Amino acid sequence: MFRKILSLCLAVMMVAGLALAASGCTSGAGTGTADKDFKLGVILLHDESSTYDKNFIVAVEEAQKALGLSNSQVILKKGIPEGNECYEAAKDLVAEGCKVIFADSFGHEDYMIKAAKEFKDVQFCHATGTKAHTEKLDNYHNAFASIYEGRYLAGIAAGLKLKAMMEADSTIVPKIGYVGAFTYAEVISGYSSFYLGVKEIVPEVTMDVQFTGSWYDETLERNAANALINGGCVLISQHADSMGAPSACEDKGVPNVSYNGSTASTCPNTFIVSSRIDWAPYVKYICEQTMNGKKIDTDWTGTIGTGSVKLTELGSKAPAEGTQAIIDQYKAELVAGTRHVFDTSKFTVGGQNLTSYMADVDTDAAYTPDTEVVKDGYFHESEFRSAPYFDLKIDGITRLNENFG
Repeated sequence: MFRKILSLCLAVMMVAGLALAASGCTSGAGTGTADKDFKLGVILLHDESSTYDKNFIVAVEEAQKALGLSNSQVILKKGIPEGNECYEAAKDLVAEGCKVIFADSFGHEDYMIKAAKEFKDVQFCHATGTKAHTEKLDNYHNAFASIYEGRYLAGIAAGLKLKAMMEADSTIVPKIGYVGAFTYAEVISGYSSFYLGVKEIVPEVTMDVQFTGSWYDETLERNAANALINGGCVLISQHADSMGAPSACEDKGVPNVSYNGSTASTCPNTFIVSSRIDWAPYVKYICEQTMNGKKIDTDWTGTIGTGSVKLTELGSKAPAEGTQAIIDQYKAELVAGTRHVFDTSKFTVGGQNLTSYMADVDTDAAYTPDTEVVKDGYFHESEFRSAPYFDLKIDGITRLNENFG
């Protein structure tokens, strides 16, 4: 009797499995999707030549593989400026049947919102934006990640390198440089967290920042790095998207921390480490939510814990000995919540410790401060919205210029 029941159960399971396969529904990552009509559209500011955009392209490819989407189900629009061209690209993607449209650059936001208001049956998702939680549209969403934690850890690696350099040569002045795109909170948050990582290892360090006024301009970024090096900076990092700064560092033998990907192959003598946002978890999430008819978070923040903030492998030549073990220690403390990047006991503003700060979280035309973000001894970055709002001028950092675009 038991064998008869078992045989019957196996037969039922086999029939169910065949039916599932016939319908196109399978379980497990990378084995298929329940909606063969589903399409994802992606709007990119540049193309693979930009380290920033390449990072998104790689993430989309990873999510596509995990979801089992065919090439015809993923449409990339590359080289889309931060203007009405973004709206036109979104409109084209709607016409091509995309159910989710994702744009990757800050200046795309207003045009994505315009499209979302027009095409209410399509989900519009935007990286680095600030307005989803105030626009309150059911089909418009922002996303970012706590990349300041990744930059802080990269700063720890840079600090260890700087300390080793100073121990080897007592004449070295602990002055570092940073190539930034624009004087926006996103960049300020990034270079401040990097600086605080370095400062954790070398307390007397100072940093100069040079802004280029462009997210991607290899000549401007190279020139900015060279100017910083000529100004006495002995280590360089960046928040810009070309190989300009890393290449300048390799040419002059100056250690470098890059962004959005390893430069180990092109800058083998100077590459220390790189931090990046891994967008694959978010791309996979917005596709799955849409295919399953579920709501997408209005304002999503990825973390180290969600696999959204990552460091590359260390370079083979430039990093100080023992760097990985120390990074792992600091990372564990960040994940556990026992360490905070913007611990207000670790920096000053105008010579004073920060006890209160009203940040511009609910963006308006006048950028009016509206939210208290200092409590429990630290500045709560990316907790009240996903996009950064840390825009303070902390002591030890000198802006050589400003550029708001």
